[in-house]
Amino acid sequence: MARLTSLSVWGLALLLLLTALLSLSIGSTSVPVWGGLLDWVGGRDTAGAIIIGEIRLPRTLLALVVGAALGLSGAALQGLLRNPLADPGLTGASQGAALGAAAVFYFGLFPWAGEAAPALAGLIGAGVALTLMLVLAGSSRPAMVILAGLAISTVTGAALAIVLNFAPNPYALQELVFWLLGSVSERGLNHLLWLLPPCVLGAFLIWRQRALLSALSLGEQVAASLGLSLRGGSRQVVLGAALLVGSSVSVAGSIGFVGLLVPHLVRPWVGHRPDRLLWPSALAGATLVCLADICVRLLPPGRELKLGVLTSLLGAPLFIWLVWKDRKRWL
Repeated sequence: MARLTSLSVWGLALLLLLTALLSLSIGSTSVPVWGGLLDWVGGRDTAGAIIIGEIRLPRTLLALVVGAALGLSGAALQGLLRNPLADPGLTGASQGAALGAAAVFYFGLFPWAGEAAPALAGLIGAGVALTLMLVLAGSSRPAMVILAGLAISTVTGAALAIVLNFAPNPYALQELVFWLLGSVSERGLNHLLWLLPPCVLGAFLIWRQRALLSALSLGEQVAASLGLSLRGGSRQVVLGAALLVGSSVSVAGSIGFVGLLVPHLVRPWVGHRPDRLLWPSALAGATLVCLADICVRLLPPGRELKLGVLTSLLGAPLFIWLVWKDRKRWL
């Protein structure tokens, strides 16, 4: 089984690399990928350097990082709760990030941050929501933490609805709604700099608790008998997932179904082991979001279909099919 997991990781890594190269090569203008990258690295002011280095490369990297963050957080929460329907949004961080970013459009916060202002405010919103969730949870039991996350998510969702309702003008409302629909277009490498630190920290917190996720598949008593801290480990997993999903939403908006669906797709390849599901889910999530972004760019020109809308359109029927296929197991 370990060999199968290793083959899955290498296969997904190769698929991710090919998808990234495809993403760099697709656009309205035909540009040599390697030539454009070399010109950009060398600081040469050519058309290829501008198109590849300043437009396609940030978009591709953001799609990969956001997809990996959502896939990893979904796999971690499903392993922690032993529930295949657990979604990264359960921590409340995604709604907090959305509310923080919405406040930028409404109040004009952080004007000095320029285009990165929604990302900065989203990270702050995710941090505030996470802090409130941990204070409200009190107990460290996973069920209580998730219930607290749902409560905070409901409150922040209501606050977001108020912001939408009292938008200062139709143009601000339209811009806010389009941002919430999710996209990695019109972002730069500065957004990637905002996204990477919390994502790296979140992934580290989850990865160090992989032994706990493996033991929990046999029950909490087994995990306790192995000397694993359910209290501290659960908090670290939830904190890591919240950092991943909160930072992703703060930069790219809401991209649905990735964290819920990706673990289902790769779980059979790793023998349904939660600890072995982490890296494959991250790689598969990155590939899926990047492929979805490629599909967005291949659609006929006009008003662009948002990435979050496309992932929902593709993810919902596929998830229904997975539930239908596995329903006999629960009867």
